[in-house]
Amino acid sequence: MRYDLHTHSLHSDGTLAPTELVRRACANGVEVLALTDHDVTDGLAEAAVAAHGFGLTFIPGVEISVTWMNQTLHIVGLNIDPAHPELQAGLAGLREFRHWRAQEIDRRLAKKRIVGALDGAARHAKGAILSRTHFARFLVEQRHARDMAQAFKLFLARGKPAHVPGRWAPLGDAVRWIRGAGGVAVIAHPARYKLTAGKLRKLLGEFRDCGGQAIEVVAGRHDAETARHFAAVAQEHGLLASAGSDYHGPENGWGDLGRVAPLPDGCTPVWEAWTARQPAPVARAC
Repeated sequence: MRYDLHTHSLHSDGTLAPTELVRRACANGVEVLALTDHDVTDGLAEAAVAAHGFGLTFIPGVEISVTWMNQTLHIVGLNIDPAHPELQAGLAGLREFRHWRAQEIDRRLAKKRIVGALDGAARHAKGAILSRTHFARFLVEQRHARDMAQAFKLFLARGKPAHVPGRWAPLGDAVRWIRGAGGVAVIAHPARYKLTAGKLRKLLGEFRDCGGQAIEVVAGRHDAETARHFAAVAQEHGLLASAGSDYHGPENGWGDLGRVAPLPDGCTPVWEAWTARQPAPVARAC
């Protein structure tokens, strides 16, 4: 079966509504889809209804922002109960920080004589999350940057004028929220983090100690060599292997929905953790 277990809708920093995301996934041959918006679960109900109509198996998820050793990491929760009170309380706290951060980004851009950034970013945000991606879209729109990558490079990345350090969830809290909601905690796109081999071992040890179970071996910007490397890491540390495109919308160039390579040989797939609990999908309608 074709799995895509890391995607985003307009409820965070994606550009498609959940129904359109599911429609595109179905057209691309995806059979098992997770929606994992950043720090919010608002799109899950719509996506679940659409997935049933299109005959996809739907895995409710979320991607939680974490601060670990002064670095921002992302932990995906798969097969969660989105109504779990502790999970929702934790996510609400992260969204509160995001609101403050957006105001601070606006203030810092104004010092660079870029005014109206908060309102401009908000025009690009269709859900509860206002992210740096929305500010980057505003900066491109106003011709302060030629594209999204340059907007981050000039203004929003670490050390740049509008960068605001994250104060996200502790690793243990994020994993506890996911596990409490009945889900599986997954380290997202591990190649993106600037970690030495020693720090990676430390992260994986702490992650497992607090209940983490999986790591993304195949991710949107992992090449084949990187996937093989993290397959070996997963096996060494006794972690399940996940796969996802990290799809944000057709405007982003690092991969389409469902264009996810198979897991390398020797991996234990993360979906084995919930196969017995998922109902059989209806006949595909796409």
